[in-house]
Amino acid sequence: MGGDPGRQALAAGKFITLEGGEGAGKSTQAKRLRDRLEARGHSVVLTREPGGSPRAEQIRELLLSGKIEKFGGLAEAALFYAARHSHLEITIRPALDEGKWVVCDRFSDSTRAYQGAGGEVPLSMLEALERTIVWPTRPDLTLILDVPPELALERLKGTEKDRYEKMPLAFHQNLRSEFLNIARCEPWRCAVIDASVDPDTVEAAIWKVVEERLNP
Repeated sequence: MGGDPGRQALAAGKFITLEGGEGAGKSTQAKRLRDRLEARGHSVVLTREPGGSPRAEQIRELLLSGKIEKFGGLAEAALFYAARHSHLEITIRPALDEGKWVVCDRFSDSTRAYQGAGGEVPLSMLEALERTIVWPTRPDLTLILDVPPELALERLKGTEKDRYEKMPLAFHQNLRSEFLNIARCEPWRCAVIDASVDPDTVEAAIWKVVEERLNP
């Protein structure tokens, strides 16, 4: 279920993305999901965005440093998609073609949420970049880890924050709304996971969805 039939015809592997706002626990749950899949005998590539290839990791440093912020949301979105192009070509597509499962901490939904709802880039521009760069490599399943922004920001206290984590509460509230909107618009691809509870409970909820939709 989910994903794009054209891409699935070309690749035997499965592509799972984890999305959500800051402090949702995506990195932790991505690692746990990888471990579960490997225990089932699958070869798994665990990756992240921005990043996932040497060139994309260089762009990541630029984006998270805030140096590009002064150029506006459209410039940021273009850089995210430049990194995504490299990530897809170097890491994701080869892994899928080899029959591996790919678990990715953030993907294109984050660009839509952060640079769209958060950065005010027109959705039509983001959709054009999506069609050009991503298709037909759409995720088979997107797990949206949902947590109230107030709780998420509380979790981040005492940690070293990047530029997005330092944004005001209203920004994080907009992000949450956009991620939930994406899930409503594409229920065949997306599943919303309550990430406000303990990590073990979140892991169990994720695995239940993966089993139901992808039969690993």
